[in-house]
Amino acid sequence: MLPFDERDGWIWLDGRFTPWRDAKLHVLTHALHYGSGVFEGMRMYDGRIFALEAHTRRLVRSAQLLDFAIPWSEAELNEAAIETCLRNGLHNCYIRPIAWRGAEQLSVSALDTRVHVAIAAWPWPKYFDEDRLRRGIRLCWAKYRRPSADAAPTAAKATGLYVICTISKNVAEREGYDDALMLDSTGAIAEATGANIFFVRDGVLFTPPPSSFLDGITRQTIIALARARGIKVVESRIMPADLGAFTECFVVGTAAEVTPVGQIAEHAFQPGRLTFGLIEAYSALVRSRVSAAAEPAPAILAS
Repeated sequence: MLPFDERDGWIWLDGRFTPWRDAKLHVLTHALHYGSGVFEGMRMYDGRIFALEAHTRRLVRSAQLLDFAIPWSEAELNEAAIETCLRNGLHNCYIRPIAWRGAEQLSVSALDTRVHVAIAAWPWPKYFDEDRLRRGIRLCWAKYRRPSADAAPTAAKATGLYVICTISKNVAEREGYDDALMLDSTGAIAEATGANIFFVRDGVLFTPPPSSFLDGITRQTIIALARARGIKVVESRIMPADLGAFTECFVVGTAAEVTPVGQIAEHAFQPGRLTFGLIEAYSALVRSRVSAAAEPAPAILAS
């Protein structure tokens, strides 16, 4: 893979387009040392960014939870995201907006720092190859647990919160797995390192309540799609000992989309009709192959 700092194109940086290789920051930037940054991951399908407004709204809210304000309006950020894709000649791609505290002050206190914003976009194929999508990816248990909401701003998509995810995914890949499954502070199942998780039992969809992790936009979309098809969705606490009762499992996220899971440690799952039906429904929705009447919008998209 070509390193990200050696690519060509344009990045929207603090209100203007900057050549890709020139979009740099100082080594004493506050966010680099203290994790004071927030970001989003979005996808453009056939020239349309799915759930753009919802992602931008969450970016702004994440910044507020980290005690800083983004100095551009949501409308300006939405326009910048679209323009970034067009400037780079992209119609199917991944988009990464990020906001962070700058280098004006380097201490735990950051009141005098300037807030910067950048938006980049690049081609992104399927997160996993077709073979793994058919048989399901393999997960192991993560070493670290998701912190509770009273210990960290878990409702924010904050850069610093992902360090335990990087550690866990690196260990998983070194051991031959595709990802790791994280528990919450009480020992209940939370999510994978970068995706929410669902289970199937007797035609019912189960998923952990987002009490210590992001209530993902893809997660909310899948819940709405399932309920529109008459599938019962139960948000409940799931313990590792419960996994043997489930027949199907999948993870969801902007990058992962809807990805079947074939194994979690010693537990095996068989990707089936419910999983593949939701994969098809999600693909149709994000590519606008269904009418608005056929697919009710998730609450986060309509709000």
